[in-house]
Amino acid sequence: MASVVYSQAEVLPSRADDLAYGGPEESLSVGLMLRNILALARRNLWLIAAILAAFLVTAVLLTLLTTPKYTAHSSIEISDQSQQVLGQQFEQTAEDQNNTWNEDRFLATQVSILQSRSLADRVARRMNLYSNTRFFNAMQANREDFPSDSELRNGVISLIQDNLEVVLPADSRIVEIRFTSTDAKISSDIANAYAQEFIQANLQRKFDSSSYARKFVQEQLQEARARLEQSEQELNAYARQASLIRTRDPNSSQSDNKTNSVTAASLLQINESANDATAKRVAAEALWNAERGQPLLSSPAALASPVVQELQKQRSAVLASLEGAKERYKDDHPTVERLTLALQDIDSQLKTAANQARDSVRAQYVAARTAETRLEGQVGKLEGATLREQDRAVRYNTLAREADTNRSIYDGLLQRFRELNASAGITASNVSIIDTAEPPTSASSPNPVLNLAIALLLGIMTAAAVVFVKDQLDDRIRIPEEVEEKVGVPLLGVVPDAKNEDPVESLRDPKSVISESYSALRSSLLYSTREGLPRLMLVTSAQASEGKSTTSFAVARSLALIGKRTLIIDADLRRPSIHRIAKVTNTKGLSSVLIGEKRADETIVAGDVENFFIMPSGPIPPSPAELLSSLNLQALFAELQNKFDCVIVDSAPVLGLADSPGLSALADGVLLVIEANRGRGGHLKAAVRRLRLMKPTILGAVLTKFDPEAAGNAYSTYYYQYDYYHYRSDTPAE
Repeated sequence: MASVVYSQAEVLPSRADDLAYGGPEESLSVGLMLRNILALARRNLWLIAAILAAFLVTAVLLTLLTTPKYTAHSSIEISDQSQQVLGQQFEQTAEDQNNTWNEDRFLATQVSILQSRSLADRVARRMNLYSNTRFFNAMQANREDFPSDSELRNGVISLIQDNLEVVLPADSRIVEIRFTSTDAKISSDIANAYAQEFIQANLQRKFDSSSYARKFVQEQLQEARARLEQSEQELNAYARQASLIRTRDPNSSQSDNKTNSVTAASLLQINESANDATAKRVAAEALWNAERGQPLLSSPAALASPVVQELQKQRSAVLASLEGAKERYKDDHPTVERLTLALQDIDSQLKTAANQARDSVRAQYVAARTAETRLEGQVGKLEGATLREQDRAVRYNTLAREADTNRSIYDGLLQRFRELNASAGITASNVSIIDTAEPPTSASSPNPVLNLAIALLLGIMTAAAVVFVKDQLDDRIRIPEEVEEKVGVPLLGVVPDAKNEDPVESLRDPKSVISESYSALRSSLLYSTREGLPRLMLVTSAQASEGKSTTSFAVARSLALIGKRTLIIDADLRRPSIHRIAKVTNTKGLSSVLIGEKRADETIVAGDVENFFIMPSGPIPPSPAELLSSLNLQALFAELQNKFDCVIVDSAPVLGLADSPGLSALADGVLLVIEANRGRGGHLKAAVRRLRLMKPTILGAVLTKFDPEAAGNAYSTYYYQYDYYHYRSDTPAE
């Protein structure tokens, strides 16, 4: 079982990962992601297998219960009918060859005709499908479901359209007609009928075009041209007479030029600016009214000013220093006088900064009000000019609408006349059958392989989503990488699960997995700060029974083994356990020293190794929090730091108790103990926030009771590496 070691606490997270696992940063992040995914999949292996099995079984059942369907294919070629004029074939010009947009639109129109209700009705009448029992059986429908003639017609047409598929490949004029039913013969007959009826419908539309229609349209076109010329001349004459300037497009209708007046456009623009200015003035006025109604230092502008905030912080610091100085010195002491003058200077600066913040709000209000007044004046001037212009434009608008109407009529007649001329002499059909449909010999659906593939894909996606949601809802710390990700503190070490063994007894074996883990943690602590090992270190946890006391004892004992004169203090005055771990008496200890009953030297006992000393908790006091917050504790810590190289304090859990946050303010560093697969990210973040309120130095965290087998195959190497080392140390070389 290996532990993660950081050379310094100040190492950046990405660099710390490199030091922990010994690889480049980019490849490490990918490796960690893959390991996390594999570990997550291994923990939820049975859930994933159950979901995949459910999807596959469902796919098999649906495949077996689905009635086989057959799809018949027929194909037709649709040529551009503009190439055939007066029965002759002409070559396309270069412009026509490049105009692919019109060609695509034409082909899309033909596809829409193939999918239309009218063509479906022609096919139904051609094959007499309204009374064909075989057709209803092939569609898995019942003739009695349509009692009236209208319902029968709509039902048959819907059945045909729902099972019809028209496919037009890109860059091709070959259209494929597909029809699907449970009867192979019905599918092929309907597919062929569609191709034949489409050709007949095209010929019928061409036959209906007559010369009378072209002659009539031509006469109407000449009359429309004359009316258009007259209306345009009248419109231009009136605009010149009334001195109206319009940016009017002669090719567009009047409805497309509602704001074509220069004066009206200017009015809209200035009016929009005036509305924006009014909104800004109202907001600025509301802000100023709220500002001046508040005391100077309680106003929103003053409270939001970074300068005021910084001065308030300085004032709080100076005031705290002044109160502390007054407790130690008299009022005429130089230190008290210097701090008093500093406090007065900060108060003066604070008042000046608050006034400046308030003045800036008032200046914004005055500027907004001035801008609003100017823009309203411009709006008033333009309103008058616009109203006068509108009076003159009444006759102009009437003439313009008349000209637009004449232009629309003329354009429509001209387009229609051109279409009639283009299709007048066409006698050959532009649609031809390429392949006729044959009854299919194999079913198109269901497809067992495709269904199983889709079921497998959906099962994988569903399993991934379920496992992801399940993992996101469970914020327990399972693997070492999640410590820094979910808690926000560096990971200094990993301690494996003792596997029903006594971890304290395992410490006596220097080659055991537990001993090696705490040795690695000791190496991390020796370089955890810039000064090296903290002289006074607090060990705590978010909740009880996470291995905090065992970790405190193991770290202290490990430091003593390398020659550090180390003292462990049991500061958990509620549920002390160090005396049980060390197997010493608890009749006197820390509580005895704090109440003045014993001296520190009288309560310290020697441990089981050299340079290792223990101060038990002593009798449990009625009010541990008040006892640990006394000044005697600070004096005791100062005395013990002079006598020992390192003092390790085992304290109570952070959540729900005030002991650890208070002790963290006195310690040189804090070590947070987290139990694997139990500590939750929310609880741990709350504990870290409580500690940081005292502004301590949080060295990092140690993950205890970590089971690499439960975490996944990716972490089982931790255990096997140490087990291999232990085995080889006791086995002679081959």
